[in-house]
Amino acid sequence: MRRIVASLSVSVDGVMESPETWAFAYSSDEMEEANAAGMAASDALLLGRVTYQLLAAYWPHQSSDVPIADYINTTPKFVVSTTLDTVEWRNSTVIGGNVNEELVRLKRLPGKDITIIGSAALVRSLLRDGLLDELRLMVPPIVLGSGKRLFPDGSEQMSLKLADAKTFSTGVLYLTYQPEGK
Repeated sequence: MRRIVASLSVSVDGVMESPETWAFAYSSDEMEEANAAGMAASDALLLGRVTYQLLAAYWPHQSSDVPIADYINTTPKFVVSTTLDTVEWRNSTVIGGNVNEELVRLKRLPGKDITIIGSAALVRSLLRDGLLDELRLMVPPIVLGSGKRLFPDGSEQMSLKLADAKTFSTGVLYLTYQPEGK
């Protein structure tokens, strides 16, 4: 059975908004290798509407010499949205209606992992509903102080177990969690 895996960059204080403005300062070969391994283990992307729209405005216009452009442009993308009816980015499909039922169906199909990038509300929802199999966090040594958090005040308490932890040379922690009971 396929797994749904979230792969996110978050600051030490849990902010994940606009990682392109702060996370790349901590990039390293180790991070690139971890990202490449995640891409190799995945054959589909799962995105919330906002993340989809941000990515769709940028990636289709990038040439294949830009790192990950080929992967992100050719990989099937499933977009969870109650407001989008159609999507124009190649290999994209809207999931509306009963999202959980459709995700269970996708997980039963043959294939590799289904990876979530960004999409904080989707990650929280899938954790709550028991559909997220793994949460991978790259945590650079930076406190941002404000911004959209992965788990804002008022989020439900959820128990996770640490499956793996690595420290990269730039001080980035690469933490892999699984929901209790998975």
